[in-house]
Amino acid sequence: MLDYRFPTALQMVLSVAMAEQVGERSTSAILAYGLEANPSFIRKLMVPLTRDGIIVSTLGRNGSIHLLGRPAEEITLRDIYLSVIEDKKLWASRPDVPARCVVSANACWYFKSIAEEAEQASLQVLARHTVASALEKVKKADTSGWDPVPDLIAQYKKTS
Repeated sequence: MLDYRFPTALQMVLSVAMAEQVGERSTSAILAYGLEANPSFIRKLMVPLTRDGIIVSTLGRNGSIHLLGRPAEEITLRDIYLSVIEDKKLWASRPDVPARCVVSANACWYFKSIAEEAEQASLQVLARHTVASALEKVKKADTSGWDPVPDLIAQYKKTS
């Protein structure tokens, strides 16, 4: 089963940062619309992101979502990943199987060591990228012709 928590949370945080840059408001409903995601999934992802100080959400009619405490330059993609993935490993190993040969007697511990090495390498890569640098790369590479946020808000308002 594919896990979409990290890519969805990354897109959420980048969208919030973009909205802040252009002076627009972010809400869970607008994020869900823009990501074509279930609003309850967006709200579930907001819980760890809020807990870990990446975003803050205000309630009420004029409620909105903002980056919290730290500027976008200080929030790494590693922070977002660890927040929403929590203790789930990148790759799950098979349960221990009965030792019937050299391979079955050693495959589990070997796979776990390789998976741990791969996870640490991935975390190092994510730590080198911040929300600010990711948003700049996205904006520089954009060829879509879309406005950063206002069109999305207008479209959401038409559908709600």
